[in-house]
Amino acid sequence: MAGQLQRELKKRKPFESAEAEALLNLLRTADQFQNRIGRFFREFGLTNSQYNVLRILRGEGRPLPSLEIASRMVQVVPGITGLIDRLENQGFVKRERCTKDRRVVYVEITKKAANLLAEIDGPDKELHRELIGHLTGKELKELSRLLEKSRKSLPSDNNAP
Repeated sequence: MAGQLQRELKKRKPFESAEAEALLNLLRTADQFQNRIGRFFREFGLTNSQYNVLRILRGEGRPLPSLEIASRMVQVVPGITGLIDRLENQGFVKRERCTKDRRVVYVEITKKAANLLAEIDGPDKELHRELIGHLTGKELKELSRLLEKSRKSLPSDNNAP
């Protein structure tokens, strides 16, 4: 009997392995969630990555070096400078070069961005409930545990910018 993913993909033959099926399931789910999340943030004039930068800065509560922000991103962004440029052009962040080391640029969230994040917070929580709120608390903890365990096979520097 074909599994749901096999039916969705209209795959005639079974998957070559349980690993292949699980990985494709993960990739398909991530793609569908990313599409939905991307549409959500576009409603607020942001990309997923821009939102991530603003959340990092709001959570830290102080300016951070741009490379520190890059290291904390959920998804690796190859062009952190360009991303911060766009946020600065929108009035969401300010930059200041470090006086002790001119190579370091500190990025600070603006009041405008903090207000936008406050506006997004409620709808964002609702989106989370829409996407995975049908899972129980126990299932969510197990899902997180399994995903974290899966990432252990990756090199430790996999999130390096």
